[in-house]
Amino acid sequence: MAPPRIGLSLPNRAVLFGVPVEDLLKTAEVAEESGFFESVWVGDNYISKPRLEAIVLLSALAARTNRMRLGTVCLASFPFRDPLLLAIQWAALDVLSEGRTDLVVCNGYSARQGPAAAAELKAVGINSSERVRRVEENIAILRSFWSGEPVTFEGRFHSYEDVTVLPKPHQQLPPIGIAANPSEAKDDVVRERIYRRIANLSDGWQCDAISLPDFSRARNRIAELCAEADRRHVLDNVSLHIMVNIDDDASKAKDRAAAFLHRYYGATGGVADQTFADWVAFGSPQQVIDKIGPYIEAGCTTPILRFADEDQLGQLERCAADVLPALSKMESAS
Repeated sequence: MAPPRIGLSLPNRAVLFGVPVEDLLKTAEVAEESGFFESVWVGDNYISKPRLEAIVLLSALAARTNRMRLGTVCLASFPFRDPLLLAIQWAALDVLSEGRTDLVVCNGYSARQGPAAAAELKAVGINSSERVRRVEENIAILRSFWSGEPVTFEGRFHSYEDVTVLPKPHQQLPPIGIAANPSEAKDDVVRERIYRRIANLSDGWQCDAISLPDFSRARNRIAELCAEADRRHVLDNVSLHIMVNIDDDASKAKDRAAAFLHRYYGATGGVADQTFADWVAFGSPQQVIDKIGPYIEAGCTTPILRFADEDQLGQLERCAADVLPALSKMESAS
């Protein structure tokens, strides 16, 4: 059992509807100064959900913070990115931040998830069915390049001969987590593949908009597979990305969160009612604690909080005063 390592998620897409960049950077500084937050995270897409580019923003955050780890929630463009260029960029970020990076990757949107997703895949020239295999291949390539030794690699999508990436990352090997919601799999066979991919390839599991029963079921199955593979360290990095809006009037908090998320995700269809129910902690401080706390008790080591409100600093200050003292005293299942 261990206390949670609380993370802050910055809405880097919100700059498109009026949230100043400086507000995001200042929120990260205030979060670090509060003493409650151990990491700061940013989202990622190319053009389906445009935003401040993730690695560029993390570089700015590296300069504005001293202690918090820097991560992606998640790098949805990972299947599209050139792994050689990404290996160089992420190694540089790790050096600049003195080893504070956590790369979490995912498959990104499939072409079936709407015209914006289909247009993005068309723009980068990648078939939707290739995404999973590209993720798996790119993870292997990054780890090889970060050794600092010459790499020769022959894969389905990329080939290299005697290529060396320098400088090496500050960390011996920056962790690579996988973000996935196994409960959304189309059947049990696909769900089991997701579990095994997380257990066998990743350094941690990240999820969002997942019910507590589904979270517990997935975490328990991943734990079984990690034990079989002797990769128990994966369970030390189980993060849940959750939206938060704090107001003593729960109806006001819900309305403000819904309005924010509609602006944030409206271009891709908004947020469905069930997703909202699973994803958003809203209301009084105690209601927010009661929503997040059970996930920590079920094995979430890193609750990553994104304030679903344009007043990022105001929500952060209320959270630090009235929510985080209680959450930080809870313990995550080992």
